[in-house]
Amino acid sequence: MNYQLPPLNWLRAFESAARFNNFTAAAKELSLTPAAVSHQVRSLEQHLDFQLFERLARSLKLTDKGRAYLPSVRRAFEDLSASTIGIFGTKGKQSINIRCTAAFSIFWLAPRLKSFLAQYPDIDIRLYTAIWTEDLGQENIDIDIRIGDGNWPGLYVQKIHHEPSIVVATPENASLLHKAMKTADTSLTNHLGCIRIMGCEGRWQPIFENQLQGSGLRVSVTVDTSLSAVQLVNSGACIGLLLKHYVQADIDAGRLVRVIEDDFFYNESHYLVRPVKEDKSKPEGLLFKNWLLEQAEVE
Repeated sequence: MNYQLPPLNWLRAFESAARFNNFTAAAKELSLTPAAVSHQVRSLEQHLDFQLFERLARSLKLTDKGRAYLPSVRRAFEDLSASTIGIFGTKGKQSINIRCTAAFSIFWLAPRLKSFLAQYPDIDIRLYTAIWTEDLGQENIDIDIRIGDGNWPGLYVQKIHHEPSIVVATPENASLLHKAMKTADTSLTNHLGCIRIMGCEGRWQPIFENQLQGSGLRVSVTVDTSLSAVQLVNSGACIGLLLKHYVQADIDAGRLVRVIEDDFFYNESHYLVRPVKEDKSKPEGLLFKNWLLEQAEVE
C-alpha cells in the first residue's frame, strides 16, 4: 500500500517545533542544528504545498493548516511509540505518575490495576490521590483523572465512562425504611439520615418528593469525599446516593442493597484530562491511557 507519507524526520521536526514554538528548542530536543530543523520544516511545507508556521521575530505560530495537521501527526507518533513499547518492552524500568480521586482509586482502579502490572512489568506506578484535583497543578503528572462535567478551560478532556448513581443502604436500614413508608410510621427512621457529598447539592430533594415520599428522611451528614460517604453508609449511619461502581462490590457481597430500583444520571463523568499546551506524552502514559479506556469499554 502506498501511504504517500512525507519523510518521518520532516514530521518529527514539525511536531517538535510546534510544541516549542521555536526552532532552537526543537533542535536541542532532536540533536540537530536550528538551521537543520528549519530546513526540514520548510521541506515539509513545500511537499504539502501549504505553510505550516508563521515565522515571527523570536518564535513560531501555527497557521490554520498547521494547527489542523498537528493532532494527527502527534497522535501517529504517540501511537507508534506506545505500540513499540507495548510489543517490545521498555529499556529498563519506567514509571508513570497517576492522579485521581481516592474513591476512583480504591473502588475502580485498584481492582483492575493488577492486569496492567502483569502486562507491563517494567512500568512502575506512582499513584497520587486528591480530593479536589482541579485545584492542583499538573507538575509531573502523566495521567490525570477527574470527575466533573468536563468543562475545564485549557484542558483536553476524554471521557472514560458515564454511569448512574443509586440509592443504597445496609439491608437492615433498607428494611426499616420500606416498613416506615408502608406503615407511614416515620418514627422507625428517626435515627436515619441521608448523606450528601459536597459539590452534589440538590440531588436528594427530588428523590424525597418522588421515590421516598413519606419516608421522613432528610440530609443529616455532609462529607467532602465519596470514600467517606461509602464508609458511612456501610456503617449503618446513613443512606447514600452514590456512583454505582463505588458500591457494586458491597452490593455483590450483601453488605449493601439498593433502596430503590431507579438509576439517577447526573451531568458528571470521569475524564482523562491534559493541558492543551502539553509537551509530548510519555509512551508509558499512552499505554496506560489505552489500557484504561479498554477497561472502561469492557465494563
